[in-house]
Amino acid sequence: MEKPLEGVRVLEFTNAVAGPVAGFVLADLGAEVIKVEPTHRGSPAVVGPLVPGAPDRPYNRVPMFNELNRGKVGLPLDVARPEGRELFLRLTALCDIVLENFSPRALEGLHLEYEDLRQARPDIIVVSMPAFGRTGAYRDRRSYGPGVDAMSGLCHLTGYRDAGRPMKPGNFFCDYNAGLLAAFSAMAALWHRRLTGEGQFLECALLDSELPLVGDALLDAFFNGRPGAPLGNRHPWMAPHGVYPCRGEDAWLAIACPSDAAFQALCQALGRPELARDPRFRILTERYRHQDELDEEIAAWTRERDAYEAMRLLQEAGVPAAPVLDAGQLHRDPQYAARGYFVPVHHPEMGTAPVPGLAFRYQEMAATPARPAPRFGEHIDYVLGDLLGLAREEIEALESSGVVARQPRLPGAPSAV
Repeated sequence: MEKPLEGVRVLEFTNAVAGPVAGFVLADLGAEVIKVEPTHRGSPAVVGPLVPGAPDRPYNRVPMFNELNRGKVGLPLDVARPEGRELFLRLTALCDIVLENFSPRALEGLHLEYEDLRQARPDIIVVSMPAFGRTGAYRDRRSYGPGVDAMSGLCHLTGYRDAGRPMKPGNFFCDYNAGLLAAFSAMAALWHRRLTGEGQFLECALLDSELPLVGDALLDAFFNGRPGAPLGNRHPWMAPHGVYPCRGEDAWLAIACPSDAAFQALCQALGRPELARDPRFRILTERYRHQDELDEEIAAWTRERDAYEAMRLLQEAGVPAAPVLDAGQLHRDPQYAARGYFVPVHHPEMGTAPVPGLAFRYQEMAATPARPAPRFGEHIDYVLGDLLGLAREEIEALESSGVVARQPRLPGAPSAV
């Protein structure tokens, strides 16, 4: 079975995380994604921090860049130069979708707004992912994920109970969420174009994409006057609900009991059936009031057991439970292995490593090894020569003038802009 987006070409002009996420989802589904990147690759905001002690070309070994850009074609291009802008527009004419995640002011300054791109291809689909949107008082302000997490209310709901200050989520939560929504929006626009022949401009602001994640807290504040607060590992209404220590160093088990029946099953699995009759724990409202005491009873049992063993015993009893895994343990977990979730990717400079596959799968479409992220300047000849038809002499002239680059401009070196 062909991948759903075979034959679709995407021009990705993004940085940081949210935009590249949208691009790699489309690439995983079969689209050819041409990533236009700066003629330097040294900014942590663009690729993530360089790996200390890495061998030659450390910019090709950054984990974040390689994860977010697998399967793409790369073109280091200085779009602020007239020649670079012209090449960008010529590529637009060959593409179905353009992805960008810059502030509106940045695209205005480059003269690469939707109307400019429509001159190159009238039915182009443009997906814009600014932090705060293209209208309103904050339209020209810049932000990365943590700023949007803060403004969405998510940081206020994240962290330890009674810690006294908000906390950002542990990963690029906002960016991945917005990237997935942008990819799905782009596919809907492709279907719309197939039906009508019309392209369109789509806006997927990071702030807008994150607000639904706190929708219940928003309504609680509006209707009940309760602004919400961090719960740590607890739950608004389940009890017990938390993460409990297991045997071994930094080993933990997550347990959630959504009902009285689940709690009774937990007590049986712990070998403590009397806990289900204890007035402090017998019904949910009392368990919620006495969670500290209940957590101590559960932790006394989990500390004596391996996390996987404890999960097996509780799951067999009908209690939702799972071990807490760190990043180094994920690819060794038997469930991930059984589902073939991790896809091997071979990088010419780093070797072969497992990377996360798609979170959804088609019945007839087998998982195939993904292509690695582009090494810096790797695809210049393909993009400029094969796709745009430039002669060798023209490509060399662009390299000499700094419009394209096979080696990144070092941090601190003078810019051609």
